[in-house]
Amino acid sequence: MDYGLDGKVAIVTGTASQIGIGKAVCLTLAKEGCNIVSADIDLEGAKLTAMEVIALGRKAIAIKVDVANSSEVDKMTDTALKAFGKIDILVNVAGLNAGHGETFIESNQKTWEKDMAINVYGTMNCAKAVIPPMVEHKYGKIINFSSIVAKLGYVGSYPAAKAAVLAFTRGLATQYGPFGINVNAIAPGVVKTKFAAVMSEESANQMFEDFAAKAPMRRIQTVEDMANTAAFLASDVSRNITGQCIQVNGGMVML
Repeated sequence: MDYGLDGKVAIVTGTASQIGIGKAVCLTLAKEGCNIVSADIDLEGAKLTAMEVIALGRKAIAIKVDVANSSEVDKMTDTALKAFGKIDILVNVAGLNAGHGETFIESNQKTWEKDMAINVYGTMNCAKAVIPPMVEHKYGKIINFSSIVAKLGYVGSYPAAKAAVLAFTRGLATQYGPFGINVNAIAPGVVKTKFAAVMSEESANQMFEDFAAKAPMRRIQTVEDMANTAAFLASDVSRNITGQCIQVNGGMVML
């Protein structure tokens, strides 16, 4: 299927990890014809991803940005506009699980503030920066990353932040749909990324096996699963889909 993305410009955040979702999104969109802004607080990692995009024959720039800092996000957007003249797509991948492994009683406000800063305010800052040029062109695709934990019975700063992303996505879709902007979310299940690096290899592998056993599809997700979903939502093939959360979790959470 031709997604019609040739010549589109996409900003993707959270691109530094070389085994992460952000990098996979960049490469998948580039293969579909997009030029890429690879953005991350880790500039060297973002550059590595941008180099792989360029190797695919597309244009790419890497930008250092702390998505929780609105002024840095504004500079990122200005740089992207100067480089490419437009912004068609924003994929908010950058995320953090500051409270991993904590019980609710063990958590504190500092932990909650960290998760909210990156997952919620970061998503908000990036959307706020790109919406004006999208409104001007009456076109835009914004894809936010939530998580399976937003729909499950977990308590903590990360599930709360990812649930807030869903509410934000619906509100943004409602307000900016009349301007030709689609806003959707992706809620991944368990994916093998650096998020598992906080665990021992044995514990991580056991977690992957446990989640795969619980899922109707009997497997966990790959970064390519997420990237393919992002490419679909970034395309005009999905032009009448907005305000939705696409759950890519092997059936662990349905509807």
